[in-house]
Formats: sequence, structure tokens, C-alpha cells
Amino acid sequence: MSTALRGSTLLRHGLFFLALALVLLLLTSFVFDAYTNYNVTEVAIYAISAAGLTVLTGINGQVSLGHGALMMIGAYTTSVLLTWHPDLPMILMLLVSIATTGIAGAIVGIAGARLRGPYLAGATLALAVALPQVPSHFASVFGGNQGLTVVSPAPPAFLGANFSPEQWLAWITLAAAVITFFVLANLVRGATGRRFRMVRDNEVAARLAGIDVARTQVLAYMISAACAGLAGSLFAYWVTLTSPSGFTLTLSLSLLTAVVIGGLGSLTGAVLGSFVLVYLPVKTGDLATTLNLPSNIANNVPTAIYGIVLIVAILVFPRGIAGGIASIVRGAGRIVRSSRSPAALPASPESPSQ
Repeated sequence: MSTALRGSTLLRHGLFFLALALVLLLLTSFVFDAYTNYNVTEVAIYAISAAGLTVLTGINGQVSLGHGALMMIGAYTTSVLLTWHPDLPMILMLLVSIATTGIAGAIVGIAGARLRGPYLAGATLALAVALPQVPSHFASVFGGNQGLTVVSPAPPAFLGANFSPEQWLAWITLAAAVITFFVLANLVRGATGRRFRMVRDNEVAARLAGIDVARTQVLAYMISAACAGLAGSLFAYWVTLTSPSGFTLTLSLSLLTAVVIGGLGSLTGAVLGSFVLVYLPVKTGDLATTLNLPSNIANNVPTAIYGIVLIVAILVFPRGIAGGIASIVRGAGRIVRSSRSPAALPASPESPSQ
């Protein structure tokens, strides 16, 4: 069994994520209250989108400032379909949103395949700014600035009357996050992930190795967009209202910030960055309330502390929180191994010359 675990990445990841799903199931069922489940749902949604952005930016090297717009496509796909057909199952809504946003990501990826660096960032920035204006011009379909109402999924009757909607949505979003991370973890450790990294590190060398650079970049954008579409669909169910105000440029920048803080190129970093993105404003808001600060100051305290944490995190952990933790673990491992190694024996004295 141990030999099979060492030889099969798929089996190792499968067992790990199965154990993780079981732990999350127990926590959301017996430990977390409704408010914690609500926040955990938000973390899971942002983690899914940040994981896709990690694949695109951290592993493939394409800078994107428009992931909030891709989440908007997934959210509006779900909201419009539910407006037309309210009885459609949630799993179908999620799959359609993934497919729709994946296609949109492929289109954006094809358009931006010839762009690099700041030019690609500028193009995705334009997408993040322009796309939220679409619902205002097609208000009959998208509800205009008022948005579209989405009914949060009700838990099945067999779970009991005391099973809250927050707990049920936490189950759904965490299950979606576990499946997403399982797929992405195997993808980045396989041949596709190696092609992504080769294109990121040296496009000329990748072409000489027989890799279609443009196709690889479009595939990375498509995978990343599909993750954003799934996150956007879940976001619509979580907020219960899909409107342009929920998908501003701030959301795109926040997702990129979460990826950088957590660790660029690390799926674990996407989770850590999402925790910072969700819980830091909550804790700093509580601090401002506890200190009884004036409202004009209290409203700016979370933003100020968030900026300070971002600067400190980049200075202390240049490779992100995940990279910093990995460095600390490796350093501790070296210390333990050196302490266990036998002390060097003293050299034997040389015999006197005759």
C-alpha cells in the first residue's frame, strides 16, 4: 500500500482530499455555527476562483486583472437561467455556468494570446471595467442595476428541520472546492502543469520542445475561467442577488491580492489568501467597533489594516504565506536532522615517525 501511495499521485491526492472532505463535513455539521458557516462559504467561493487564477498567473505566467468579470459571467448565467426556469436543479446550474464561463475564457484567451505583460494586464483590466456595464444596457434580461434575485438552495427534508440553509450551502461550496482543488492538484502535477510552467519560464524553449504556446495559454485561461464561473455561480446562491455592484474592479484586485499574499503558484496559497481576504476585514471591523472609533474612521480601519498586512506579508514572505511556511518547515527539518546525526569522531593521533 505504501509503495502504491508513493507511486501514484492520483491516489495520494484522492486519499488526502477524501480525508479533508470528511473533516470539513464534521466541522460544518457539529462545530461551526450559522455565522461561521456563512463565512466559510465565502472563503470556499473565493478559494475556487483564486485557485483558477493561481493556475493562470502563478503557474502559466499570464497576468489577469479581470477575474471578477469572469465570476460575473458565471453568476449571471445562473441567475438568468433560474429566472426563466426556477425549477432547474442546482448541479445543472453549476455545470452550465462552468461551461459558459469556460467558453468566454477561451475567447478572451485567444484574443490575448499575442499579448504579454502589461498589455495583457491592460486588456483584462478593460474587461473588468467594461463587463459590469452590460447589465445596465440590457436591463430586460439582466435586471439592470437592481440585479436578479436568486433563491438560496433549501436543505433536503431528510436532514431534519434544524439543518440550516447556511450549513447546507457550506456543504455544497466546500464540496465544490474540494473537487476543484483535487482536479487542479492533479492537473498541475501532471504533463499539462509541466507545459504550463515551461511556457511561463521560457516560451522559446517551450516551442523548441514541441509545445504549442498559444494553445497552452488558451487552455490555461479556459481552465481558470471555468473555476471563476463555478465560483460566480456559487456566489449568486450565497449573496442571493446578482447585480453589477458585486463584481467591480475591486473584486478582481482582491482575488489577485489573495493569490499574491497566499503564495503565487501555490494552490495552498490560494486557500490561505482567501482566508485573509475574508477574515481580516471581519476581525478589523470588530476591532474598530470595540475601540468605539468614530464612524468616519472606523469605516477606513479595515482597508488600512488590510494594506499594512499586504505590505508586511510581501516583505516578510516574498513567496507568500505558503512559501514562508514551507521555508520554516524545511528549516526545522534540517535542524532536526542535524541534531539526530552522530557527532563527528575525533581524529586518531598519528603514530610517531621512526
